[in-house]
Amino acid sequence: MSKTALDKTDLTTRPIPEVIRQVAMPSSVGFFFHTMFNVADTWWAGRIDTQAQAALALSLPVFFIITALASGIGTGSTALMGSALGARDRRQAALTAVQMLSFGIFVSVFLAWFGLTFSPAIFGWLGAEGHYLETCLAYMNPIFVCNAVTVALYLFNAVLQSQGDTASLRNVLCFTAAMNVILDPWFIYGGFGLPAMGLAGVAWSTVILQGAGAVYLAYKARRTGLIKTDGGRNLIPRLRIYAQIAHQGFPAALNSMTIALGFFVIFRYVSGFGPEASAAYGIATRIDQIVLMPTIGLSVAALTITAQNYGAGKIDRIRENFRKNLLYGAYLLIPLSVPILIFAEPLMRIFTSDPAVIEVGAGYLRIDAFTLYGYVAIFVPTSVLQGMKRPMFAIWLGLARQVAAPLLLFTLFTQILGYPITALWLTIFAIVWTSAAVALWFARRTIGEVEAHKARPESLEIS
Repeated sequence: MSKTALDKTDLTTRPIPEVIRQVAMPSSVGFFFHTMFNVADTWWAGRIDTQAQAALALSLPVFFIITALASGIGTGSTALMGSALGARDRRQAALTAVQMLSFGIFVSVFLAWFGLTFSPAIFGWLGAEGHYLETCLAYMNPIFVCNAVTVALYLFNAVLQSQGDTASLRNVLCFTAAMNVILDPWFIYGGFGLPAMGLAGVAWSTVILQGAGAVYLAYKARRTGLIKTDGGRNLIPRLRIYAQIAHQGFPAALNSMTIALGFFVIFRYVSGFGPEASAAYGIATRIDQIVLMPTIGLSVAALTITAQNYGAGKIDRIRENFRKNLLYGAYLLIPLSVPILIFAEPLMRIFTSDPAVIEVGAGYLRIDAFTLYGYVAIFVPTSVLQGMKRPMFAIWLGLARQVAAPLLLFTLFTQILGYPITALWLTIFAIVWTSAAVALWFARRTIGEVEAHKARPESLEIS
């Protein structure tokens, strides 16, 4: 790797705003197109019928089981590789990268078994039965069988992200989003030798495009010099490194899993108001994702920049990184919340013509407009803590805000007191902002404690 390329992967010396732009901007663009990929799926599912759209929405939390584990392991490994790179130990970073990939093989086998075995029961618990259940399984079974491509996509990206390269994933997500617009209708309705597959066609489009993206990211990761298999010997499981990956990755995965659990909980209560409500919430969350896209890169930047500077012992740069990401998030998101509030109904009409779906979804979006920045104030602090090898806080916060509080409050308001579905949206608003306040307080306190420890005579512990 050339000196110029190495300078680009070093995030410990250049000005923080510069490295945030390097990491966050491609990541935000990429995740925007990732969301547009999902939006295309939602739009084409709606062209089939409302039940297919509801099935796709109901499948979202089940699909999230795969992405939660894959992204969690990738996130945890990014922290490990970034810390090693910050400490100028490329050999350890390379070994972690290869061990992460072999670890991912076991994860993908587990996910295939889990999904094919338990997804019928999960969908049944969520309220799907009969033809509705069959439609859900027609979408999810190909995803579970071929989950290795999703896992590989996240893990090869972790190698690149640890070095500040988010442009490669951006390129993949832009390409796959464009191709998905072509493959979705082709696979749904058939033609040119393919039979009509209905909603299952949406799943196969996803699998094929993610597989192509994983191949490209594998090529890019190989070029960094961190993928050194040593004739396959480095792929042999090393329990110590597996334990390190698990220690960092599983908490991150569990944190992501709490989001999936949160979707399960919300859909459990939303589905009690009928399929139209489920479809409305599924569409509204896609709109959420579009608006949040410009700020998603800030979470990636918070993690990646923190990891390298933590390895280098530069706590002042971590503090500046934390503060700047929150500030940039406010600049980006607060103006974007205004159209959500004003144009809630027209936004819903883009995806459905069902008046009941539009009414429920617009009600959610109007309250959500005041909730959105709260997500930034949660994700940036938890990403900084992950980069400092403190992943457990995110789990406890996630369980509290995604599972415990919703179960308690949703049951109280909708089942005991009999309030309408608007009570769910207001409860989400209150939970998000309470969680944001706790996350901001804990991250600031932790940075201060680490800084105080570094000021003592003993050296900073980064292992």
